[in-house]
Amino acid sequence: MSKPRILVARAIFSDIVDRLREHFDVEANPDDVIWTQQELAARLADKDGVLTTGSQSVDAALLAAAPRLKICANMAVGYNNFDVDAMTAAGVQGTNTPDVLTDTTADFGFALLMATARRLTESEHYLRAGQWTKWSYDMFAGSDIHGSTLGIIGMGRIGQGIAKRGAHGFGMKVIYHNRSRLAPALEADCKATYVGKEELLRTADHVMLVVPYSAASHHTIGAAELALMKPTATLINIARGGIVDDAALAVALREQRIAAAGLDVFEGEPSVHPDLLTVPNVVLTPHIASATVPTRRAMANLAADNLIAFFDGRGPLTPVNQPVPGLRA
Repeated sequence: MSKPRILVARAIFSDIVDRLREHFDVEANPDDVIWTQQELAARLADKDGVLTTGSQSVDAALLAAAPRLKICANMAVGYNNFDVDAMTAAGVQGTNTPDVLTDTTADFGFALLMATARRLTESEHYLRAGQWTKWSYDMFAGSDIHGSTLGIIGMGRIGQGIAKRGAHGFGMKVIYHNRSRLAPALEADCKATYVGKEELLRTADHVMLVVPYSAASHHTIGAAELALMKPTATLINIARGGIVDDAALAVALREQRIAAAGLDVFEGEPSVHPDLLTVPNVVLTPHIASATVPTRRAMANLAADNLIAFFDGRGPLTPVNQPVPGLRA
C-alpha cells in the first residue's frame, strides 16, 4: 500500500523531515521558497496532507484545487491563515501547536516589554552612531517595570504566563481583559484582576496584547483606544498583525501620545507600515517570539505528530476544527 503524500511547505529541521519520510511520501522545501498561492495549489493537487506555517493561506479556492487534501498541520499556535469554516465544510482537518511555545513566547513578551520601556533600541542606535559623548541625568530615561501596572488583553496560556512573570517576578500589579473571566483559582495563581477594556487602557503603565486574531479582534487597538492610554504608557503586541491599527499607532508614537511601543507582529507582514520605520520610540522584531531552537523544534515535531496520528487513524493531537469524517476519501 502506498504511503500518503504530504507537502512540507516551508523549510524545517531536516531530521524532522526525515522522520516524516518514515511514514509518508514527502515533498519538502529545503530551499525555503515562498510559493505563490497558485504554486502552492499546484503542489497540493496530488497531496493528502500538508505541514504549513502561518505564511501559507488555506482557503476555499486552495481546497478546491487540492481534492485529495485531508489535513493541514500548522506549525504555529495561531491559525488565522486557515479558513476554518471552509476547511470544515470540505472535510479537511486543521491542527495547530499550542502549549509547546507558551513559556518561550511569554519570556519574549517580557523581553520586548523591557526593551521598549527602557529604550534599549534607541540607546543602542545612539551609541553605535557615535553620538554618546557625555552622560546626562535624563539620557534615555524610560519607565520602570517593577511596581508598575501591567494590563494584559487576552488571558490564554501565554497571557497567564506573562501575568505570572509580572506579578511574581517584578512585583507588578496585573490587570487583564478577556472575552471571559478566568476561574478564581487561576486569577489567584496569576495575581491578576479582571477589568473592562477601557479601564485597562486608562490605568495600565504597560499594555500587552496576547489576544488571538479574528474578525472580532481586528484593530482591537486603534486611534480611539490609543487616546485612552497614558502618555507615559507603552504598548506591546506579540499577538498577531491586525490586532493593532499600525498606521494609527505610528501617529500616536510620532505625536508622543503614548511613550513607546514594542511590536513583534504587523499588518501585512513581512511588510511593515513605513511610518513605523521612521519613529524612534518603537522596538521592532520580525515575528520571533517563539524563536528558540528547542521551542521551534517542539513546534515542528508537534505538527509532524499531528500528521502521523491522523493518518494512523488515531486522530489529530491538537485539532482546531471538527470536520465531518469521510468527506474526502
